[in-house]
Amino acid sequence: MADTTASAFIPAALTPPVRSNENRSTTPGSTGFKSFIASGWADRTDVLPPAREQAPFAAARRARLSAQYPGARLIIPAGRLKQRSNDTDYAFRAHSAFAHLTGWGSDSEPGAVLVLEPTDAGHDATLYFRERAGRDSDEFYANPDIGEFWIGPRPSVAQVASDLALDVRGIAELAGVLNAVDSETLVLREADPTFTEQVDEARLRFAAERVLGSNATDSPFSIEINAEHEPDAGLARDVSELRLVKDAYEIAQMRLAVAATARGFDDVIADLPRSSQHARGERLVEGVFNTRARSDGNTVGYDTIAASGPHACILHWTRNDGVVAPGDLILIDAGVELDSYYTADITRTLPVNGVYTDVQRLVYETVREAADAAFAVVLPGVVFRDVHAAAMNVIARRTAEWGMLPVSADEALQPENGQHRRYMVHGTSHHLGIDVHDCAQARRDMYMDGVLEPGMVFTIEPGLYFQPDDLTVPAEFRGIGVRIEDDILVTETGAENLSAAIPRTATDVEAWLAASKR
Repeated sequence: MADTTASAFIPAALTPPVRSNENRSTTPGSTGFKSFIASGWADRTDVLPPAREQAPFAAARRARLSAQYPGARLIIPAGRLKQRSNDTDYAFRAHSAFAHLTGWGSDSEPGAVLVLEPTDAGHDATLYFRERAGRDSDEFYANPDIGEFWIGPRPSVAQVASDLALDVRGIAELAGVLNAVDSETLVLREADPTFTEQVDEARLRFAAERVLGSNATDSPFSIEINAEHEPDAGLARDVSELRLVKDAYEIAQMRLAVAATARGFDDVIADLPRSSQHARGERLVEGVFNTRARSDGNTVGYDTIAASGPHACILHWTRNDGVVAPGDLILIDAGVELDSYYTADITRTLPVNGVYTDVQRLVYETVREAADAAFAVVLPGVVFRDVHAAAMNVIARRTAEWGMLPVSADEALQPENGQHRRYMVHGTSHHLGIDVHDCAQARRDMYMDGVLEPGMVFTIEPGLYFQPDDLTVPAEFRGIGVRIEDDILVTETGAENLSAAIPRTATDVEAWLAASKR
């Protein structure tokens, strides 16, 4: 039987080495310095925080996952810092499944790992993370990844345990988990590829030991080498589907994220006179919104799209280096992500000079008509894809009326045709929550073909995009791109538009812009 003590096997991957900077380092290493820096510090008393608001909700989510995997060890890593350039990293964001199951958000620790250990009654949850280094350790001053001299105070094991209402242990003890890994152990592969390799190796060692100790044809395991490992894919699917229906905490967070995003749109509108005078006005729009995201939340939930003029016809325009010219429309697709990681995802298309032209208004109100048609069908029991179908019905009929289609609207709406999709190639809705495209690994029959339930949150975001060089549309339509996107909560009796307070009709948008100039 494998030795499961922590000291038996401590992979270096659990505690990555400090990146070398020997050629330019001036970090002192003398005996006198080390002796002096290790002494003379005031006593530090750990104040144990109360359990955070989301802790009981995270525990309930873990219990639901546990019920799906009796007898199997489940490993959910947070992930690691990702290099941006040389010795600088991108801001850390824990994997969404890890955050969902622990309640740890923007204060998550890189390299942390959640383990659900099987028991007769279900699972025991333990969080492993790299505990802070003492003042007598050179990590305190010489490790820029975790040293408090470099990145500020870090929590103790006891503080994290109290905060998350979880059993928490130091990262070295995770070696015992690796030593106990068997063929039933599952890992969320994408969260931390380096740690996943360690789990794969441990599963292979277990498999090899079983083969050596028994008849290989009787071995109750199957481990693929250098493959995705299908059971792991099932775990990724299930933690994704776990988020399809939001709990009360998540819904409250979505409301807060929408409210912060609304304030960001107000900021952008107030700043339009300045941004419309700048050679890179789109960058100013992006910066103003991002300032709100950092002041009221963690950051933006995704790269802000500030697409003015013909750039609005580019679905994921994030270069944002164009002018914001009076007379044009600017499509702003943006969302504030809170410290809990829950994000809004809202789009408004605004007339830069405050008033839509006749053609701009026609396109805008048609998109709103499609959005309203989609919203009207949202009820518990409706199939998710029917929301998209309702919006597409409007898009097909209006583009046919304008003479843009080579066939009738009814013909275009046939599955084998779809000519109207030339002007809207994306879908109308996606689930929203701790990810901007939440639950993305859910099965199709749970997602696109799934049935709406109270507590689901998703977007409704139809659009029309008439490319500047599209000869199938009249010249006055070319270069106009419009999208309206709202965040929708399915209720017991229908649906609630969480972002309805942000002006939506053309008339209301014009009044919104006019009020900002007073």
